[in-house]
Amino acid sequence: MKKILTLAALLMVISGCSGEHAASAAKPVNVTSLGGQTPVTKAVAVADEAQYPSHGTAIPRNFAEQPPLIPHKADYPITLKHNSCLGCHSWDRAAKMKATPVAKSHVLDDKGTLKGQNYFCTQCHVPQADNKHPLVGNSFSQP
Repeated sequence: MKKILTLAALLMVISGCSGEHAASAAKPVNVTSLGGQTPVTKAVAVADEAQYPSHGTAIPRNFAEQPPLIPHKADYPITLKHNSCLGCHSWDRAAKMKATPVAKSHVLDDKGTLKGQNYFCTQCHVPQADNKHPLVGNSFSQP
């Protein structure tokens, strides 16, 4: 008898959570574009793939103390357990890989152990490429 009551209670709970709702008409959502009601008539060509500087070329900095720009794609994973940037930029591998070693200001000891605040490189260092088309339009002009 206890099993039957437990099974009946379980079936009632499952049927109550079946996801079916009473039929009610959904109210229409009126969403308008920031561009208004103007239709899109101009097709823009797809931008060419970004061109990065040749291997071993440093990108000049625009201001003092600017973090160096990355002259390649920066899609290497950085997790709490592994920083992929160190595969080329660690002190012991940089010369062999012809890469810039991690700056002395970013390390704790003579082995090149990164400081905690400098572990996630892409917080400050960003990739820079020569794009054939501007990514964002610019109509700025000085008065």
